[in-house]
Amino acid sequence: MARHFWAVEALSALAHDTRLRVFRLLVQAGVEGMTAGAIAAAVDVPASTMSHHIATLERAGLAQSERESRMIHYRADYDGMRRLLSFLIEDCCQQRPEMCADLVSAMACKP
Repeated sequence: MARHFWAVEALSALAHDTRLRVFRLLVQAGVEGMTAGAIAAAVDVPASTMSHHIATLERAGLAQSERESRMIHYRADYDGMRRLLSFLIEDCCQQRPEMCADLVSAMACKP
């Protein structure tokens, strides 16, 4: 069980409404990311509370931060997101890819 602790931590981080909204916002922001103030304004949460939520997402491997001068930009950690998604679906097709074909197409990026 301990070998999947990282997945439990990531799912736990996403199990909070505000953190889930922040994570989805960061995914939408792409590689440009967002500052903590912009994130807090977008989800209507006080900046003091936002730092706690972002730190939780970072510890869970779902967000990254980068200091640029006096500003810190936060981005979704796409490697962490892929790792979690892969973990969640790794056993779905039971060696029969046709079982998951609709799932894979549903996950495909749409223009």
